[in-house]
Amino acid sequence: MIKSELVQRIADQNPHLYQRDVENIISAILNEIVAALARGDRVELRGFGAFSVKHRPARTGRNPRTGAHVNVGRKSVPFFKTGKEMRERLNKTEGGQTENAA
Repeated sequence: MIKSELVQRIADQNPHLYQRDVENIISAILNEIVAALARGDRVELRGFGAFSVKHRPARTGRNPRTGAHVNVGRKSVPFFKTGKEMRERLNKTEGGQTENAA
């Protein structure tokens, strides 16, 4: 699903809201998540998951084509860990049991 599809689904489920308002709300939420991560904060959405930033140190890499050593700088990368409720919903089978349950 892409952002425009998400906007359309939410707008369809809420006919009292204009599509442009739904799009503005979703953009505001995503922008706040990115801003919090940029500040180094952790963003937790209960039942959904948590966003955080992991820092990768500088290292020496290798160009796979030439085999030459290349210096790779320090990086900050986004990390997402799913919440318990999401994992449970994703792992439910058709019978209502989780896959690990007997």
